Amino acid sequence: MMYKLLLLLNTILPAKSVWAHCDIPCGIYTAEPALTAAKTVVKMVEKIEALPQDAPRSMQTRNSFVRMVQVKEEHAQICKEQLLILWTDYFKPEHLEMFPNLHETFWKAAKLCSKNKQEVSKEAAQELLQAVEGIAEMFLKAEAAKKT
Repeated sequence: MMYKLLLLLNTILPAKSVWAHCDIPCGIYTAEPALTAAKTVVKMVEKIEALPQDAPRSMQTRNSFVRMVQVKEEHAQICKEQLLILWTDYFKPEHLEMFPNLHETFWKAAKLCSKNKQEVSKEAAQELLQAVEGIAEMFLKAEAAKKT
């Protein structure tokens, strides 16, 4: 009886799916997912630019183009999400002494994620990768400081 009531309630007011990493906090952080995502954005831009430019394009070329753009955009979003996890969950106010430009660095990197979703640009993809590599260095320095 209770199951049917809950099932009816879920049908009327369905629960939203949510994801988090992780608001306990678990203490498991790494810059690697953001780096991998940024590298994927660079690789997809390279592959898109290498597609044949002659008209008319074949269906296979169109299919490849669409798939590569989709992957580029997905990984730009993954990169943004992973950066936001580091920014909002890992880095604390005390890190501002070590990295006075921390907030601006993350803000600019998040903006680069959006820019890479909006366009196909080798320069923008490289800027994103460099920004994420800089953040990864900050993360490693912060981790090393915890051990001293």
